[in-house]
Amino acid sequence: MLDATAHMLGVGHGEFSRLALSAPPGSDGLVLLPYFEKAANVAQLRASGVVHGLTEANATPAHIARAAVEGVLCSLAGSLEALMLHGARPERLLLVGGAARSEAVRKIAPTVFGQPVVVLASEELGACGAARQAAWTLTSTPEPPAWQTAAQVLRGEAIPSIRARFADARSRFLRWNATDRF
Repeated sequence: MLDATAHMLGVGHGEFSRLALSAPPGSDGLVLLPYFEKAANVAQLRASGVVHGLTEANATPAHIARAAVEGVLCSLAGSLEALMLHGARPERLLLVGGAARSEAVRKIAPTVFGQPVVVLASEELGACGAARQAAWTLTSTPEPPAWQTAAQVLRGEAIPSIRARFADARSRFLRWNATDRF
């Protein structure tokens, strides 16, 4: 989703982060619902990406980039909330994958999640996990071997209005989409 937005803006990852961080939190009311992927439940709803709250003042590359980052993070935060409603109690939030390399994602994530976010130093977490499982198998111990991974804890002041605007835009879109008949 972030790659698609960077491509749409005609910029690389570094410039995309610079743009996103140059816009104010909340993108002056611009909300991007990141439904570009082909997830089963999204496809079933006939969902697509939505730009909501576009005005002359926020129709800038910086605002669009910021709204894209906030939209992806709000979507993840909503998924986390759904898991917590079913009893999950996460001890920490890990930011992994390609987006974890984005300066904008790293700086904006704690403000959206409202709590510290941990970024592990290794970019090859899948390979590290496989190596740890192999080592555990070889040792035949009841507990996995200790594995040290450097981590950076990211902190920021929570900005609840970002998630509130996202939730409002999402409910408007889903309500419209649910009653839409082509």
